[in-house]
Amino acid sequence: MNMQQHWENVYKTKKPNEVSWTQPVPQTSLELIRALHLPRTASIIDIGGGESTLVDHLLNEDFENITVLDISSKALDKTKQRLGAKAEKVKWIVNDITEFNPDTTYDLWHDRATFHFLTTPTQINKYIDIASNAVKGFLTIGTFSENGPTKCSGLPITQYNEEGLSALMQNGFEKIKCITEDHTTPFNTKQNFLFCTFKKTVTKNS
Repeated sequence: MNMQQHWENVYKTKKPNEVSWTQPVPQTSLELIRALHLPRTASIIDIGGGESTLVDHLLNEDFENITVLDISSKALDKTKQRLGAKAEKVKWIVNDITEFNPDTTYDLWHDRATFHFLTTPTQINKYIDIASNAVKGFLTIGTFSENGPTKCSGLPITQYNEEGLSALMQNGFEKIKCITEDHTTPFNTKQNFLFCTFKKTVTKNS
């Protein structure tokens, strides 16, 4: 089973309360985004958005230019159904992030819990190259910290600390802020996350 098949199967067979990453309100992401004071016309992409309710909240806060990308078409279909008519205000992209070839640039690239599924240097470097070329403003990444899980959804992940994540992003991005938080899963367990926000500085060195 390849990665896309894995995630299609997850979203086909699991409800939101049956997967660990579900958040009724993505509070940390929202607070980090609000702190950037972006105009409501800002171009925002949510990487691995799946069934996340972040898009709901961004629409409710009158953001006008939102894109949601996920490897699972089933996940995006569920989110479209939840949003109803509001889904027409969003651009939806089904793609593996390491194969993404954006046709535009973004004021904000948001990713909660996609980056840590990349476990090889090739995957990680592809992601960073794509983000470096696509981001003209800010990048916010939430990953499992060194105190977080070592697997998720049956897959291995890569843990990060502030220094390690910042070092990966240093060519082209300047760290603004990093925080850790305990995410409470629907099963009432804790997962420790690291969230970092970066600002685009210069084009990534080739």
